[in-house]
Amino acid sequence: MLNRIKAVAKKEIRQLKRDKRMLYVLFIFPVILLVIFGYAINFDVHHIKMAVYDQDKSPDSRKFINALTSSEYFDLVGYINNQSDIRDILDTKKAQCVVVFPHNMSQLLYSNQNAPVQILIDGVDANTASIINSYLTLAVASYSQQVQSKVLALRGRNAYIPIEVHPTFWFNPELVSSFFLVPGLIVMILIITAVVSISLSIVREKERGTIEQLNVSPLTSLEMLIGKTIPYVIISLIIAAFILVAGYVLFGIVIKGSIILLFFSMLLFLFASLNIGIIVSSIADTQQVAFQMATLISMLPSMLLSGFVFPIESMPRAIQIITNITPAKFFMIILRDILLKGVGIDAFWPQLVYLIIFSLVLLLLSAIINKRSRTA
Repeated sequence: MLNRIKAVAKKEIRQLKRDKRMLYVLFIFPVILLVIFGYAINFDVHHIKMAVYDQDKSPDSRKFINALTSSEYFDLVGYINNQSDIRDILDTKKAQCVVVFPHNMSQLLYSNQNAPVQILIDGVDANTASIINSYLTLAVASYSQQVQSKVLALRGRNAYIPIEVHPTFWFNPELVSSFFLVPGLIVMILIITAVVSISLSIVREKERGTIEQLNVSPLTSLEMLIGKTIPYVIISLIIAAFILVAGYVLFGIVIKGSIILLFFSMLLFLFASLNIGIIVSSIADTQQVAFQMATLISMLPSMLLSGFVFPIESMPRAIQIITNITPAKFFMIILRDILLKGVGIDAFWPQLVYLIIFSLVLLLLSAIINKRSRTA
């Protein structure tokens, strides 16, 4: 049995060596995808275009504006001299937000009264608008505390804060969104590469007629599938190493956990992904159909149902159950735990069990489908 599996694996490796374009796609394309998606998909909002309608024109309003524009988050695009111009500047997207200072802001500040500062935000993009609102709210709170301390100091009193919060962010102290997104990109790229490559390989055998030689050989369905899978597991592991190195160089992603656990869990994930590709190849008869099916089956679930972008916990209960159809969901948790948190197997052993069960079920299913197609 081992000799027959070894023979199939050697045959597959020789075919891959002859197909230079396929090797180029397998090794270069994943890194290109990581670079494009890693820089394109970003939840951080910088250089927000801000306009100011300053009716007070006091040192306090100017100080507040300087505090906002001194960071990389806000860029001052201009001052507004008439209230009727506010709508026009937001409609034409010359600014994403407008800060309006009342005409008597300084007087209110130093007379122990509230000074209402109005913030108008373009709410077409709800996510960006929410982030802008959070930034401005924090900036206003920080400036208000400074003013409070100054006013109390003039009166010979010390500022008193009954409850002071000191938040500490674990695993991602600077709240860089790429640290959260890059592991998800790695999962998505690996499953797409694995499913597409193995499905195209087997369908190519069908198109060239060489699959009939394998069908009449003493190979069992399981032996043929394992022999076909082994080369692509090795190639996928090399691709994963390339992606991890690229993630470190480009985004500063380091492996905080066990490399052995990462290797073992990645092996299970790739084995499950390749079995999905085998099932696709059993259904498709041409490489074009196989490519379309493999891309659809691998990309959409791994992007929408794995927790890559949308938290699974916030989905309806029925959708949460459907998310179990993709191995990307289980490996996503494992990868983020190992890369970002550096935790051990105690934190994600249920996900490993799910991956093992998923892999065995898919292997059995692909063997049954392949056996029926051989006897048909």
